Formats: sequence, C-alpha cells, structure tokens
Amino acid sequence: MARTYDPSSVLLDGRVAVVTGAGRGIGRATATLLARFGASVALCDRVPEWLAAGAEEVAAEGRDVLSRELDVRDHDAARGWIDEVGERFGHLDVLVNNAGGSFFASFADVNAKGEAMLINENFTQVTNLIRASIPHMAAGSSIINITSSEAHQAAPGFAIYAAMKAGLASLTRSLALELAPAGIRINAIAPDAVPTDGEAGSRDEMLAAGPRFDPVRMPPVGELGTSDDVAAVAVFLAGDLSRFITGTTLHADGGIWAAGGWRLQV
Repeated sequence: MARTYDPSSVLLDGRVAVVTGAGRGIGRATATLLARFGASVALCDRVPEWLAAGAEEVAAEGRDVLSRELDVRDHDAARGWIDEVGERFGHLDVLVNNAGGSFFASFADVNAKGEAMLINENFTQVTNLIRASIPHMAAGSSIINITSSEAHQAAPGFAIYAAMKAGLASLTRSLALELAPAGIRINAIAPDAVPTDGEAGSRDEMLAAGPRFDPVRMPPVGELGTSDDVAAVAVFLAGDLSRFITGTTLHADGGIWAAGGWRLQV
C-alpha cells in the first residue's frame, strides 16, 4: 500500500503525549516542542519548582496540559498517573521516557543501595511506565526511550548507569517486535554533547575527581547541541514521518558515536 507524506505529516494534532522528567533540560524541551507541533501534553517531574516552570512553558504553546508532581521510582504512583492521563484524554499516543539520572563513582564504591537506586531510576521505572501505558495505546502510537551515548560505549565512573541505558536499548529492540502486532512503535534517542543542568552536575563531579580517562569535550560537528536538538528527534519519532521506524536508536550527539575514541582538536 502506497504511503504519501505532506507538510501536515509532521504535525501531532489530536495526539496525547506523556513526558517524564519534564521540568527542565531535554524533558522540558521535548514537552514544549511536542505541544508546539500540536500534541496535548501530560508532564511530570519530582521537583515542584521545575514542574511548575515546565508546565507554564508548555501551556504557553496553547495546548491542553496536565501536570503532576511525581517521582517515577514510585511504581504505584506512576501507574496511577498514566491511568489519570488515560481517563482525562481518553487515549495515549506518545510516551517519552526521559526521567533518569546518575552520579559519579567507581564501580567498587557503589554500594547495594546506590546500585538499586540507579537500576530503578534508569531502567525499572521505564518498564513500569511502558506496561502501564500499553493498555491506553492504539495502533499508530509511539514510545520513545531517552538513553545515552553511554549505552553504546564504556563509561568509567558511571558503570551501572551505562549498563541500564544499554539495557533500555536492548529492551527497545525486543519490544519493537512484541508491540508491532498492536501497531505500536518503540525507539530510543541517545543524546551526547548536550549540556543540561543534570548532566553538568555529574560531569563536574567526574572532572573534579581527576579522571584517568578524558571525556570527549567537543563533537565532530564542532559545536555542542541543545535540548531542542534532542526534542526535535522526539517530535520526528512521535509522528507519521517515522511510521516505518521501530526498534532503533537515533544518536543525537553531533557525531560522537560515529567518532568512537577520536576527538576533535580545538
């Protein structure tokens, strides 16, 4: 069956999107851009001040907005939130699993409690939200997992975090097959070289510790990216222009993944 595309194919009118960790950084930019392209947006964050600022920015786009203070690591509360979104809007078309986080520490120094926190924050809460969302989704829906370039390379000082992001990349491929019969697509975005408040804190901790492995400081394109650059990829994956794409990871990183260990001399 022939498919045709036109300028309206990029729009998200009539769709409902959930974005986690949407109070700042990539999550906030993604929620705002999804609304700008026509979607109603439900956003959550665990920090009230960030959530209020994010909700205000999204509302300024003139779309329906539903916000909730939520720690996605609370699985019962997260499932209740998804059900609330389904009841409010009647359906759910886009789920952006953006919430996550890490801290710098050598593997040997991460205790059992810290490891469990990293696993929940970067993997288990995502699987919980996906399970909760599927019953509210119909054919044509899209799930987007925000991973990291660390999912595809070594990450000394962030070993558990990187392993969970790699797990999300693998989960994305497996669920692409499981969800395909229902017409639900699932993909991942792996950002890098995109300064955000959260990323800056972890990076500062790493640099202050005098790491033996120097991180890439500038991507091959010669400039750092912005949260909007990642949000633009999410808008693409949410809409009809990407309806033949599932089970893949798009690298929004200015060429860092392609470059491997090579660094631009500046």
